[in-house]
Amino acid sequence: MVSREINIWKSIDWITVVLYTILVFAGWVSIYAASYDFDNASIFDFNERSGKQLLWIGLSFGIGFILLMLEARMYEALAYFIYIVLMLLLVATIFLAPDIKGSRSWLVLGPVNLQPAEFAKFATALALARLISSYNFVLVKPANFVRACSLILLPMLLIMMQKETGSALVYGSLAFVLYREGMSGFVLFGGLCAIIYFVVGVKYADVLWGITSVGELSVLVLIMLVIIGMLLVNYRDLIVARNIALFVAVAGAICYVLSLLGVIFDWVYVAVGVILVSCLYLVVVYLQMRVKIIWMIIGFAVASMVFLFSVNYVFTEILEPHQQIRIKVALGMEEDLRGAGYNVNQSKIAIGSGGLWGKGFLNGTQTKLKYVPEQDTDFIFCTIGEEEGFWGTSLVVIVFIALIFRIMYIAERQRTAFGRVYGYCVASILFFHLAINIGMVIGLCPVIGIPLPFFSYGGSSLWGFTILLFILLRIDAGRLESY
Repeated sequence: MVSREINIWKSIDWITVVLYTILVFAGWVSIYAASYDFDNASIFDFNERSGKQLLWIGLSFGIGFILLMLEARMYEALAYFIYIVLMLLLVATIFLAPDIKGSRSWLVLGPVNLQPAEFAKFATALALARLISSYNFVLVKPANFVRACSLILLPMLLIMMQKETGSALVYGSLAFVLYREGMSGFVLFGGLCAIIYFVVGVKYADVLWGITSVGELSVLVLIMLVIIGMLLVNYRDLIVARNIALFVAVAGAICYVLSLLGVIFDWVYVAVGVILVSCLYLVVVYLQMRVKIIWMIIGFAVASMVFLFSVNYVFTEILEPHQQIRIKVALGMEEDLRGAGYNVNQSKIAIGSGGLWGKGFLNGTQTKLKYVPEQDTDFIFCTIGEEEGFWGTSLVVIVFIALIFRIMYIAERQRTAFGRVYGYCVASILFFHLAINIGMVIGLCPVIGIPLPFFSYGGSSLWGFTILLFILLRIDAGRLESY
């Protein structure tokens, strides 16, 4: 091991710093535009949100400077300690935070409100990186996989107890990091299927074909198609896949003929029976071939059916009424333009009215007349769309994408697993925030209340993302200190 001192200022990735600075100051200007109400208030007025955001920005640069001055190895050494402290803070928040708009996620410290969930992101990323980089750690071992998932699920659970579902879902983005470090693609594929099953099952749950729920039947058909597809792609046995496909086709044809003869039955039960018989057939195939992938396919099929028949219970009994309405609005099941759908509808009007080139800085009518609620926090993207148009929103997205790809590049050039894993944690969290926030604003995703990084008003969000990013910059700058 050879150690050497390096000039920290020459080792910092200045491209990332420049992209960060562009986004931060573009966000500051957007906050001024969103909160401007024709009273000629200065952008530097500390009584206005733009002035307060400028203060948060100044403090963010100070925080970033301090993080760069600390020893790079300290972040790895203190990773678990930082994680434990933030988890305890999340627990305290559940009991100490006041009820603000239905959630208990903000700690009131005199004139300052802090949201611990924003800071728990970097703590979870550090702990996950420390765990995966530990000696002889292999993610594919079941015990290690459970440990990694536990680090992610704990803050999710604590934040959900604060009734901040949106912030909790952000931690799910760390699944991409686990995939990068060796987690089976089955897990990500299963997550994608779960989303599709949920959407189809909920959207068409009340649509009936005779006495059959179209939603449940559609999902069961998808499960059968996935089984056949997995046999072709993963098991690569055309005969087994063909036999199951023929069985499904014959069973469907017989039931269709019976329905023409006037026999009334629920197609859902038929589909469940077909899937179970197919699974029994796959058990026989496994006993003959002893190939583990078959058990994974069987488990996937059974888990998919269990998930399907639990969707209705989760949707009606676990989700809050306002969350149910938001999902229904996003899926087009309800309009509710005066209620849960009001924010999204006004946001889409604002973005659409901006056209290609926008109405010009401070000339947005939807935002200036306060038609869009939360327009300088969760819905700030619509301010950009109305005033700067398609070109302005495209430019913002391009800068964000450039930053995320740069972070991934930084992650890949790390000499340690700790730096690589932490880098991918940062990229995953930023990507999730960007995709969900923009999708939420344009009506593609339910409104779950997560900020647009560096743009949305608020010190906690800005500081949280700044800490997340500048820790990575310090780790990256120190990658050549020892080798």
